[in-house]
Amino acid sequence: MNPWLQALDMAGAALVFTGAAICLLGVIGMLRLPDVLSRSHAATKPQTLGMLLVLAGVALRLRSGMDLATLALIGFFQLMTGPVAAHLVARSAYRTGQIDHSELLFDELDAQLTEEE
Repeated sequence: MNPWLQALDMAGAALVFTGAAICLLGVIGMLRLPDVLSRSHAATKPQTLGMLLVLAGVALRLRSGMDLATLALIGFFQLMTGPVAAHLVARSAYRTGQIDHSELLFDELDAQLTEEE
């Protein structure tokens, strides 16, 4: 086997392992953090980075055009849907009163909600 292909396979395996470890840290953060805002942060930041690293590692291993296009679409939709879903969860938690307002440094949403009423 070509040494360059072996190096690509090893780099792909390292990226998959690193991405999986980052995703595991995000899951641990979701279980251990105390409030909704901290958990939504742990649900999006490490999960998105971990997923992209896993996809990059898989792309280094597969190396075909159709597979790379599919992985690019998966990465695009992951980047678009994960943070938006976490934002909607955090906003609904704010609106239902599940947020401790003393912990917030800035509360820009309070001014917007009082103007609507």
